[in-house]
Amino acid sequence: MTRVGADALTPGQSTPGMARYAAVVLEDLWSGLARTEPGAVSGWHHHGEHDTVAYVVRGAFRVETAAAVVDARAGDFVHVPAHTVHRESNPTDEPADVVLVRRGTGPVVVNVDGPAQL
Repeated sequence: MTRVGADALTPGQSTPGMARYAAVVLEDLWSGLARTEPGAVSGWHHHGEHDTVAYVVRGAFRVETAAAVVDARAGDFVHVPAHTVHRESNPTDEPADVVLVRRGTGPVVVNVDGPAQL
C-alpha cells in the first residue's frame, strides 16, 4: 500500500495553460492532479491509449473537442475516451483543481496543434 501526500506530488507532463502533478503512477495507470488558473485555456492534446476519468474538486472544468463542449463543476466526474483530441479550460475567476485517473499504456500526454490532429 502507498500513500502520496499533497506535498509529495511530482510535476507531470505539461500542456501549455495547465499544470499537472503525478501521484500514483503504475505501468497501466496514471493518477494525479491538474490545476488550471482562472481564465486559462490549455493547448490541444490527447492521452493516447489512456481513458481518463476526471473529478472536479474545486472550480470549473471545461473540456472542448472539435464536436462538443462539456462543462463540469465541483463534485462532477468527466470521462474523456482514449485518443480524444481536446483542450481544457477554466472559465471562472477561481483556480480549478481536478483529480485525474488514467488507464492505458504508452504516452500519457500527446500535445498537438489542433483538434483535427491525432
